[in-house]
Amino acid sequence: MDGEDSSEVMSEVHVGCPPHSSGPHISRFTISLPPEVEPSRYNELFEAEAAASVREVLTLDDDGDLVLPRRSKQSTRCFNVTIQHNITSLIPSVGLQVWKAELVLADFVMHKMCTSSDFNGIISLELGAGTGLAGILLSRVAWTVFLTDHGNYILDNCAKNVQLNSGVFSHQGSVHVRDLNWMNPWPPIFSLGNSSASQERYSWNSSELKEVQRASVLLAADVIYSDDLTDALFHTLKRLMPLGSKKVLYLALEKRYNFSLNDLDVVANGYSHFRSYIMEEGEHRRFERESFPAFVGKCIDLNEFPQYVREYDRGNDVELWQIKRSENES
Repeated sequence: MDGEDSSEVMSEVHVGCPPHSSGPHISRFTISLPPEVEPSRYNELFEAEAAASVREVLTLDDDGDLVLPRRSKQSTRCFNVTIQHNITSLIPSVGLQVWKAELVLADFVMHKMCTSSDFNGIISLELGAGTGLAGILLSRVAWTVFLTDHGNYILDNCAKNVQLNSGVFSHQGSVHVRDLNWMNPWPPIFSLGNSSASQERYSWNSSELKEVQRASVLLAADVIYSDDLTDALFHTLKRLMPLGSKKVLYLALEKRYNFSLNDLDVVANGYSHFRSYIMEEGEHRRFERESFPAFVGKCIDLNEFPQYVREYDRGNDVELWQIKRSENES
């Protein structure tokens, strides 16, 4: 495990970035309205951001006169989200990078926001938020968004992205970056005012812990890569999901294949372990009542929603799951 922890990894999203640069890197991800989606709700939610993106490209000619770009029908159908991230990282710090499944989750969140009011006024919790992209977009319509991860470097970077994109937020909403270690029992220890300044910044208070119980939408992306962390994630979900409001988790993941000596084949072991926690809708007959998994899931067809984030290729190895608590779980 130590050897794995010391391995440096690089997301496919960052191919083309300078691989040997050190420290944080700033990328601007373009969020654009697909042509098949009606613009009315998008304009209502993001017109100011789209107009700001247009203003950014205003230039002067040789005489110092303002050059006004021609406005096309597409000119206010896109805006930028600024994300600070690392191009490479060690495995324990992969939350410093942007991964493909996070962009798929961002597409899904954007589509729900642009085609329905399902996320309006909700309280949401993002688990393993990393750079915070999906939750930052959701904050446009949500009442409160909790972006959670573990480790000061990752939390500092997430907080920086919240600051960089503060214009995206709904005026009445709020975004909190909080520490959540799945290896520890739920609920997390809340601040009593005697922690260090760095710990205090990302600590929960008692009112936030009460509020997060009312969260109806949970988000997670690229958190399935270690069996130990998968176990810890679902242990946390078992404690969290029965509390307060009825909850649904939207989890995006990328299948990662490795050659297995045991199987003498290329397999996605991390994915298999994840699937052991979930019973697909309609699979009830396959299980004895006492062996029902605690969660019921549905794999969402990615063709059901178009691509809003321009700067990536979805490929064939990304899945998005809708996961709920099993009704058989007491």
